[in-house]
Amino acid sequence: MNKKQRIKKNAEFQTIFKKGKSFANRQFVVYCLNKEEDYYRVGLSVSKKVGNAVVRNRIKRYIRQTFLEIHDQVFPNMDYIIIARNPAAKLDFHETKKSMEHVLKVAKVLKKKSL
Repeated sequence: MNKKQRIKKNAEFQTIFKKGKSFANRQFVVYCLNKEEDYYRVGLSVSKKVGNAVVRNRIKRYIRQTFLEIHDQVFPNMDYIIIARNPAAKLDFHETKKSMEHVLKVAKVLKKKSL
């Protein structure tokens, strides 16, 4: 993800937490907020309770790669914050991608796949 697609500032996180809608499954919580720009931004949060640095960084890598693979299906004019829960530490990449797609479908921010 390039720089304009990242959410890093605490104030931006807090705005999305306060004004956005949250959706969850067992592994992830997703906060979504509409915005004016025509590109999406993603913020990641993985608590120290989830695992050590190696595990947390692997989860973040998997989430970033998932967004790269489904970027054409995600609504572009939104901000997303993904919070990883404890069970996410035990997932491999394909399970992570499946779980992320599930929670994004629950949030109704995934476009239908074109066959």
